[in-house]
Amino acid sequence: MKLVALFTLLLSTACFAKPDVIAVSENGFIVENKVHIAAPADEVWRALITDIDKWWPKSHSWWGEEGQFTLQANAGGCFCEVAGNRSAQHMQVVFVDPLKLLRMTGGLGPLQGMGVFGSLDWVFESVSSGTQITLTYRVQGFTPDGFSKLAPVVAEVQGLQLQGLANYLAND
Repeated sequence: MKLVALFTLLLSTACFAKPDVIAVSENGFIVENKVHIAAPADEVWRALITDIDKWWPKSHSWWGEEGQFTLQANAGGCFCEVAGNRSAQHMQVVFVDPLKLLRMTGGLGPLQGMGVFGSLDWVFESVSSGTQITLTYRVQGFTPDGFSKLAPVVAEVQGLQLQGLANYLAND
């Protein structure tokens, strides 16, 4: 029943994140997701920064429903998760131009333990009917299995994360 409700919710939203693998090599990959949100950039920015715990999929966290997410939108800030006395820095904020660009570095999820480096850009573009967000993740490093199988999975997961923000704003 929950799966049907989730599928209905996803179908009822006008915006869907579109995952794309831009490039893949032995040393890394670039993935991109885009979504249109029928809200002004200031609302989308606020939701990204202050409400991240309300929309980031708990299925993509270290501690599920126990984990609480925060995002400090300043250079050196932390995209962190805390669950009791456990904590994780998912990424570090390295560049902030409010309503235009938020850049974070680090390895999300299993990439963290692989020791690869990633740069994640949230680019905001005001369009006549709201805001377009382009989420680009550039990852480099080494893994014995290469990145050809991993890149599409990362693109899909980031699509789910971006869609979480879009769905939150559609229901806000």
